[in-house]
Amino acid sequence: MRVVRPIALCFLAVLALAGCGAATGGKAPPQVRVAKALAAEKPCRARQYRRLRSLTTAYAAVVHRSAVAYRRPGGARLARFGPRNANGAATVFGVLGAVVTRACAPTWYRVQLPMRPNGIAGYVRARDVGLLRVRTRIEVDISRRLVTLFRGGKPVLSATAAVGSSATPTPTGRYYVNQRLIPTDTSGPFGPGAIGVSAFSNVLTGWTQGGPIAIHGTNQPRSLGRPVSNGCIRLPNAVLRRMFAASLVGTPVVIHP
Repeated sequence: MRVVRPIALCFLAVLALAGCGAATGGKAPPQVRVAKALAAEKPCRARQYRRLRSLTTAYAAVVHRSAVAYRRPGGARLARFGPRNANGAATVFGVLGAVVTRACAPTWYRVQLPMRPNGIAGYVRARDVGLLRVRTRIEVDISRRLVTLFRGGKPVLSATAAVGSSATPTPTGRYYVNQRLIPTDTSGPFGPGAIGVSAFSNVLTGWTQGGPIAIHGTNQPRSLGRPVSNGCIRLPNAVLRRMFAASLVGTPVVIHP
């Protein structure tokens, strides 16, 4: 069975985002750790851009009260974001890099944005967000209909998935986990949960919230391994539970053709 309603209309209970990058256990905040790590690599120059993502480590930027995304630092505005998105979950960006001071302290973050067009990136002020470090990565191979979860650069979980049909294909590209949602009916078409991805359908543009894409469970296990969805990626419910628990917001998601 193909899903025919927007994901935004099907989820009423939202997982709270814990921590949001705050310091715990007496450790320095992630921003401080980032500055120290960058300084350890090589000296920084004022207004220098430094990459912050690798195959083993990524960061999520969690909006404190509000944040404005710009095309470049101090340039034209792209969008303004509040602390919560349309589903009531914390607003999160996937961090790509930072503009730093001579002391390697980030002043701006270059981030992936959960909006159209797919893959769009902008800059937000470092003071407007908190950081959360993640060690996971998700790779989706559409042609093989395979989803793999990596932790620390090593594959730890893999499963056959249902993907978008030829009429409503799953969008390819580089994205990130921007929210994690639990449906009111965990026996329904989305199974026990959905890992929201910062991608949108390229054809279902009229849906509520623009046709967001997610990795979720299913009540139609016979659809697994087939191109039958409206663009979302369906996993066996048992696998989805494990991937849901491991995939913090900010986890990079790469969708290959």
